[in-house]
Amino acid sequence: MSLVYSLTNAVAAGVYTKNLVFAAPVALDRKRTPSEKIRAVVINSGNANACTGDRGLNDAMSMARTAAEALGIGEEQVLVLSTGVIGEFLPMDKIVSGITHAAGLLGAEEDHLVATARGMMTTDTVHKTVTRVLQTSQGEVQLTGMAKGAAMIGPNMATMLGVILTDARLQMADAQALLREAADDSFNCLSIEGHTSTNDSVLLLASGAACPKPLKDDDLAVFRQGLQEVCVALARAIANDGEGATHLITLQVEGCASRDSALQIAKTVANSPLVKTAIAGADPNWGRIVSAAGYAGVPFDPQGVTLHVQGMLLYQKGRPAEFEEQTVSTAIRDSRETSIVLRFTEGQHNVRFWTTDLTAEYVHLNADYHT
Repeated sequence: MSLVYSLTNAVAAGVYTKNLVFAAPVALDRKRTPSEKIRAVVINSGNANACTGDRGLNDAMSMARTAAEALGIGEEQVLVLSTGVIGEFLPMDKIVSGITHAAGLLGAEEDHLVATARGMMTTDTVHKTVTRVLQTSQGEVQLTGMAKGAAMIGPNMATMLGVILTDARLQMADAQALLREAADDSFNCLSIEGHTSTNDSVLLLASGAACPKPLKDDDLAVFRQGLQEVCVALARAIANDGEGATHLITLQVEGCASRDSALQIAKTVANSPLVKTAIAGADPNWGRIVSAAGYAGVPFDPQGVTLHVQGMLLYQKGRPAEFEEQTVSTAIRDSRETSIVLRFTEGQHNVRFWTTDLTAEYVHLNADYHT
């Protein structure tokens, strides 16, 4: 269990899974965001409260009600996040006890932040937090984000939970628009195996404690950049913690006719088991990468494709370039991070996308996840 509490009414925005099968907490939070009066977020891990029907929705509402009673606020001021196994009812006796216990442990120190981030984890191996301090005309504002996620990761969004907190003051419409934009360039450019979850949620809460007036103009632009940085850092951290992963892959797709075209190619390459296993084996198999781009359903001139892996040219003008396979293989094997750059000649649109390799450990973890 984790509990986040704002001493004042906070502007809250949310972005959620696009899976048609979505969890009860997603249904509840969608109705309550955006808002100007959220005070708390209550989070449980280990049980997704997804595919649980009316009982699941009642249980999510009970979580909000229990947190509200423990904190002395309105039930409608509480958002709920859940993650874990799908299709099982929440053990509400434990949940209620956990919420009450967590309310007695609230604090504002770094240890409290770490404990909250750890309470969200399922198969994660590390907690994930990011902080930025921003300079505005109203003084310093802070942005702190926390997230969980390691697998069942596919854009729109991954099986992830994220909570981003700031003491900046924002207009409700700005908060929602900025969060959506930041998610599109970070969490929606992230895939471990392309499986879109039922519970994906990212919340932004802005207390306004550091600002007498809502941010606007240049100050809002500074905040926008800071929010983008926090979301990208969290997305990278999720990918880097991918179940069984030995490589974090950054895929840059450049020179496409539209952003959607670049994103479609990136998703297709990133989700290819053959591409992912090649990186796991440090195999500079350019054919798997180029052919994956070719079946993405996006028209392009095959003669105009250029491919670099770890900064080395592997393919251009419709044929392989001259390169030393062992040098490229060693460069992949000896680094946690792998860079793949695909360039086309169709336009000016680029996308940056993150994924991981696919290892036997991933298969083992997910084969045994429920049983």
